[in-house]
Amino acid sequence: MTAAFDEPLARALLATACAAAGLPDPVDARLLALGENAVFDLGPTAVVAKVGRGPGLAERARRELLVARWLDGQGVPVVRPYLPEPWPAGGHPVTFWHRLAPAVAPARTADLAPLLLALHRLPEPPFPLGRRDLLGPVDRWLAAAEGHLDPADAEFLRHRKDEFAAALDGLTPELTPGVIHGDALPRNVHVGPDGPVLLDLETVSADLREHDLVVLALSHDRYGVPAEEYRAFTAGYGWDVRDWPGFAVLRGARETASAAWVAQRVPGSPAAAAEFRRRVGSLRDGRATVRWYPF
Repeated sequence: MTAAFDEPLARALLATACAAAGLPDPVDARLLALGENAVFDLGPTAVVAKVGRGPGLAERARRELLVARWLDGQGVPVVRPYLPEPWPAGGHPVTFWHRLAPAVAPARTADLAPLLLALHRLPEPPFPLGRRDLLGPVDRWLAAAEGHLDPADAEFLRHRKDEFAAALDGLTPELTPGVIHGDALPRNVHVGPDGPVLLDLETVSADLREHDLVVLALSHDRYGVPAEEYRAFTAGYGWDVRDWPGFAVLRGARETASAAWVAQRVPGSPAAAAEFRRRVGSLRDGRATVRWYPF
């Protein structure tokens, strides 16, 4: 059986990667986040490390570093790589990044809008980005929790994934497609002394710009983003994606992915199991405003 991706495993992988990269022993590294990646602050080196959850994520990690260097060269404020390539550790990719200066304020929706405008005005880069694979990881996330989920819930999400994948192909965009972030939320913005900086570039893609706008609309409906903050975002960007005829399809696809994402956290976490059931239950019942909680 594959070992669960938890903090002890992530720390062991981090130690292996640091030794190979010539960085100090990360025994005192501070865990910042545990999701698709385990993110650690390495302390005096002023470096942040991201340990990929799965061995199959090496190419995604390599592309994120490439994207970061390109965006930095285009003048978009982004987190900068410390080392140019991922370091493998037990098959898991580990990337190293320059630590940002301490935040001077919490990121707000209004901080996100100008970053997205800058991103959406870029031409496509001189390397392939690929489309936003919103639903592609659903099967992987569900498989990570096999034996810990109600099989009927997993099958419900798989069926829903297939339906929305087909519907996505038929969408007609309002905006010109191009470079997108793919997970455009204030949590992926850091407000430092020089202004907002864009983080977590793993899902940067070339696709419908509407992908980046649906994320915050869903956050208003599901995660408690206040109406005034959502209005500040749409005013800053200049358009409300909810006026687009394809909104319901893209929102439904995003909800499906968001529900499945929690599954990988379910083994060993009763709180994740409860959140997974809450999300799936609200989708089954068609209750579009049931509150979901970040995980």
